[in-house]
Order: sequence, then structure tokens, then C-alpha cells
Amino acid sequence: MSRKVIPIQVAPSTTNDEQPMTGKPSWLKVKAPTSPEYRELVKLMRDKKLNTVCEEASCPNIGECWKHGSATFMILGRVCTRTCAFCDVETGRPDPVDAEEPNNTADAIESMRLKHAVITSVDRDDLADGGAAHYASTVRAIKERTPGVTIELLTPDFQRKPGTCLETVIAAQPDIFNHNLETVPRLYRSVRPGARYFTSLRLLQRAKELDPNVVTKSGIMLGLGEERDEVLQVLDDMREADIDILTIGQYLRPSVKHHPVMKYWTPEAFEELKYIAEKKGFGMVASGPLIRSSFHAEDLFKALKQRKEG
Repeated sequence: MSRKVIPIQVAPSTTNDEQPMTGKPSWLKVKAPTSPEYRELVKLMRDKKLNTVCEEASCPNIGECWKHGSATFMILGRVCTRTCAFCDVETGRPDPVDAEEPNNTADAIESMRLKHAVITSVDRDDLADGGAAHYASTVRAIKERTPGVTIELLTPDFQRKPGTCLETVIAAQPDIFNHNLETVPRLYRSVRPGARYFTSLRLLQRAKELDPNVVTKSGIMLGLGEERDEVLQVLDDMREADIDILTIGQYLRPSVKHHPVMKYWTPEAFEELKYIAEKKGFGMVASGPLIRSSFHAEDLFKALKQRKEG
């Protein structure tokens, strides 16, 4: 049966679509974080010697999320072994893994009284298992300290690592397994050179095969130079992999050293993509210029559970 396809509009570009955009549209402007809750979380993270992707990746939503006591913990250090063209996380030779990090993360989650914890990491290609055992230790520490907390993991792809890495992570029984595809296959070489599109897609599919009860999640960024048909094909690929939750956001260039923004997609275009994705069968879809993988993650998970139970 044919699907209804809605034409997707984008913000006006330069005279040549191959030229980068300059200047952000009004809908991408956010206020600098100043709340007391934000300052308290900064102090807590420093006291526990913890990192967050909110800070390291220069997330535009840090003010809103931290004001409401929500943060995405970044384990395995703050230095990544890969050099993705879109990412603001530091790259280079990572420090040794901190054995106390799982307990410190669990302490922080307990102190924040979180009901939903999001854990991600840098890529650690230097480790034999890519950090899989450390992920599992962190999940176990959180479950022991705060059994009622739902746990969402946003992991690397474990590419070129033993086939048991994903099994190790899933055996710890996270509630959500997340791995972002980030962009369309054609742009992987320039945007995500250390990764492979079908490796990432298969990782998500395999997670569901290992544990049919785990919720799988993935996201993409727009504005890197992708074409409309390519975006729709990625959505189809995700559905074939049985991914439950989809996030779609606008790519924002962290610095002049990073990949340029080729298009700013309008809020209306993101709404149209949300409609299309829901028609394709995703359980929950978050689509908007400022949407990031962990933005309102707890709300998405709750809404999906309610829909399944209803």
C-alpha cells in the first residue's frame, strides 16, 4: 500500500544549495542558562567528577533541561577516539577509565532524585570491548542505588569489537537502548567517518533481537546536506530495524572547524516529518529544530508506555 507523502519545505538557502548557511533563524535562538538549579547541577557534577554530554557537546537545551533537574551523563571520560565532523566533544587520547565512575554516577542520580536517567559516552575504540563492561557496571550501580529509575543508554557502535559487546550491555537490562544514526548513508564519509551506516542500523536491530522488551531509539540531524528522499529512506530503514522512538533535530555548527550548516529546516518542515514518521509506524516521534536525542527523554518513554498499555 502506498504511503501518503507530504512535500517538505526548508528555510530559504543561499543562491547555491551547495553553499553553507550563515546566520541562525529566529526559531533557533535560546537563552543562556542562569537558573539556580543549573548552578547547583554544575556544582554536583564537579563534586562527583562527572561529565555530561550537555556541556561537552554544547547542547542548546542545557538551560531548560538542567533547570528541571535533567541531565545526560557522559561516562568513560571526556575525550573521544573519533573525529566526527558535527561533534564538539574533545578528540584525542583518552584518560584511563575511572573505576569509581559507575558509583559516582549512581550517587548523582540519587542526589538529583531522577526518575529517568540517560547515560551516554564518548567512543572508546582504545578499549578491548569499547566500554561495554563499564556501561553494564553503571547500569547495575544505578539499579542497586535507585531501583525505580528507568535507564536509557545512548551507546557507541562497538564497531570492530567482539560480538559479545552488545550482549554485555543488553544483559544489564536497560529500559531503553539508543544509538543515533545521525545522518544519511551518503554523508557518513564526511560527517561520521569512523562509523558505518549499516553497522549502526544492525546494532539497533540486534538489541531488539536480544531483548524484545527493550525499547530501541535512534535519531538524525538535518541540515548537513541531506536530500528529502534520503531522509525518508532512513526512516524506512529504521522501521525495518524495528526502532520504537525517533528523534529529528536541526544540526547546529559548534565552530568554524566543524561541518557547515547547509540548510535550516523550518519548524513546519519538522512537523511534517513527524507526521510522516508516525504514519510509517514509529511508536513515538520527537521532531523539531531544537530536538536532541535526550531532550524530554522521560516524557517520550512514558508516552510510549502509555500508548502500549492503552
